[in-house]
Amino acid sequence: MARAPLLQLTDISLTFGGNPVFSDMSLVVQEGDRLALVGRNGSGKSTLMKVMAGLVLPDTGRVVTPDGVRVGYMEQDPDFAGFATLGDFATATLDPSEAWRVEAAAEGLKLRLDAEPGRASGGERRRAALARLLAEAPELMLLDEPTNHLDIEAIGWLERNLLETRAGFVLISHDRAFLTALARGTLWLDRGVVRRQDQGFGTFEAWREKTWEEEDAARHKLDRKIKAEARWAVEGISARRKRNQGRVRALQALREERANQIRRQGTADMALEAGSQSGKRVIEARGISKAYNGQTILEPFDLRVLRGDRIAFVGPNGAGKTTLLNMLTGQLAPDTGEVTLGTGIEMAVFDQTRAQLDPEATLWDSLTDDPAARVSGASDQVLVRGQPRHVVGYLKDFLFDEAQARAPVKSLSGGEKARLLLARIMARSSNLLVLDEPTNDLDIETLDLLQDLLGDYPGTVLLVSHDRDFIDRVASVTVALEGRGRATVYAGGWSDMAAQRGQVDPVAEAKPARGAAPVVQAKPKAQNAKSGLSFTETHRLKALPDEIARLEAEIGKLAELLSDPALFSREPVKFRKATEAMAERQAKLSAAEEEWLFLEEKAESAG
Repeated sequence: MARAPLLQLTDISLTFGGNPVFSDMSLVVQEGDRLALVGRNGSGKSTLMKVMAGLVLPDTGRVVTPDGVRVGYMEQDPDFAGFATLGDFATATLDPSEAWRVEAAAEGLKLRLDAEPGRASGGERRRAALARLLAEAPELMLLDEPTNHLDIEAIGWLERNLLETRAGFVLISHDRAFLTALARGTLWLDRGVVRRQDQGFGTFEAWREKTWEEEDAARHKLDRKIKAEARWAVEGISARRKRNQGRVRALQALREERANQIRRQGTADMALEAGSQSGKRVIEARGISKAYNGQTILEPFDLRVLRGDRIAFVGPNGAGKTTLLNMLTGQLAPDTGEVTLGTGIEMAVFDQTRAQLDPEATLWDSLTDDPAARVSGASDQVLVRGQPRHVVGYLKDFLFDEAQARAPVKSLSGGEKARLLLARIMARSSNLLVLDEPTNDLDIETLDLLQDLLGDYPGTVLLVSHDRDFIDRVASVTVALEGRGRATVYAGGWSDMAAQRGQVDPVAEAKPARGAAPVVQAKPKAQNAKSGLSFTETHRLKALPDEIARLEAEIGKLAELLSDPALFSREPVKFRKATEAMAERQAKLSAAEEEWLFLEEKAESAG
């Protein structure tokens, strides 16, 4: 028996500012559907969801909801006018006897219902909108970035809640782990067209790549056909003008079809360049602690950060992740203990509040007002990793068009603000990246590129994130702030941390696996009794052989290149760069071998 539709869009067209967002779009959401709505930033996902919710009327087409079906939409910027508290807003549409539903959602989402809207943060206001929607329990829920501003525990609560609901829902999110756990189908919005696949989100990327390959093959075939027909027209049309007008019209139609094809938006042309090499020991923290108003944020804690480490800091909102990050980078003094920064550090910071961006400034000014990127005597140039670039050209690398260059920052979406901030910090060289919630609002393709850049980045990375998948892909060490001042160091990423805790479900408060080892909360100063190494040192010892092998392979390739006696005279610039790269990698190899020997001897002496 076919499932009943909850919502049907037929031949929807919508135009904003002369540019079509959708054209003749149709889709159906059926009872029981659990769909991920994905697409590039700016592709129109939020607009489509507002059309589905009835908040934006299409220019043409129909939006049909059957009688008795309620469609609920999580507003991104809800109107709190007339409400004294967030709780008043969240319960406004409910019968008083059902107010407990809001209280239950607020507990899971860590929402203060008595907070005044005017004093609440943007994240609290969004959580109030989410609590209201969950309490209303409509037959179809439309959720636009529900995990933004939620910590991992709250994301886990929401994940479990949605797994248990009988309602249908459509999700917009860039959190891969969240989508993989929940979505049974995918709506892919690409250049105004919606494609649907009724499989879990884990198959989306393979499906997308296959679709693009087929599209490229069809375009290539069309180009060849146009070329052949155009050659025929030039060589033979004069002798067959009357009887072949149909073929000429067909050629014109082919050219019109090719001209109407919309080119895919490329990925951002981002790049990271390391500055001069920092010392081997980047940060040494001994016995640092912090308390505010009598509340302990961090108990005495030790951490050593070595060159090349990728350390993720995780924990509930308010546990002190950003506070610890600020102490480690010297921006905040600890109450006890000391932090020693290594030599030669060139730091670049991505802050979660985007405080480096003036909302009233233009994108142009946001780049040129940075002293590190200013080009003397050239107001239209920005210094990008030591080379002057035109401001508009550099903005295009991050997928901004020329018309946006003079637009104010406040007109940008969350994802666009994140890209602009990345453009600022990537214009300069660095050897220590401090990334506080960099994944918020970025689309999946940009997240993939950022992950690849961090993988190749030779410097050190300190990362705060609630994106479990991103942490798994980037981090070599995870520091969990678990409340009440406790901080625990684990080797590896999020899944590695969960495994060391004996957890099956990588969501906070998950139950231990049957037969698994009990959860062990290691103290910051504790050493591995068997090896005499800390968690960080144990992980580093395991990673060093692969790092040494990689450096040896790179040195071998460079040696082969430099063995060409004519290279210096033929390509002097290439010869110089290869020579510099050879010296750099030989120094890194020497340092890695020395570090491995030290850790190996330390482990053996403890045994």
